[in-house]
Amino acid sequence: MGRSPGPSDSEVHHELWQLPIRLAAGAYVLNSGLSKRGIPDEAAAGMHGMASGAFPQFSSMEPQEFVKQLSTGEIALGTALLLPFLPAGLVGAALSAFGAGMVRLYLKTPGMTDESGIRPTPDGIGLAKDVWLFAIGLALLIDALSDQPRD
Repeated sequence: MGRSPGPSDSEVHHELWQLPIRLAAGAYVLNSGLSKRGIPDEAAAGMHGMASGAFPQFSSMEPQEFVKQLSTGEIALGTALLLPFLPAGLVGAALSAFGAGMVRLYLKTPGMTDESGIRPTPDGIGLAKDVWLFAIGLALLIDALSDQPRD
């Protein structure tokens, strides 16, 4: 009897390594997005102000609208990471872009880094740790790109 069509054992095994990092990053980002729903105006203004410093294109948005869109994006990204049938390359590219944005926010926000411009101050540790999101996104993207057939 022949095998039914579907992924081979090696293909399934190859994808298994992604589960822990997709679950961890997905749950974290999804929770972050959900926790931003309905935040007070003062908190929204603080988030908006910090983001506008690193990304001036956000400065023209209303703080609550900014937070609503950020929340929606985080919920979508977190959910995508948790859905194992979505391609690793797709979610890896999205997480890499989001993680790169978080790293930029960390590097561009005054008071987050010491005089070296890289090492975090005590205030910057919360943002500096988000470099792991960027790394996970790159790992998923690199894995997907390395799986492409060569001519």
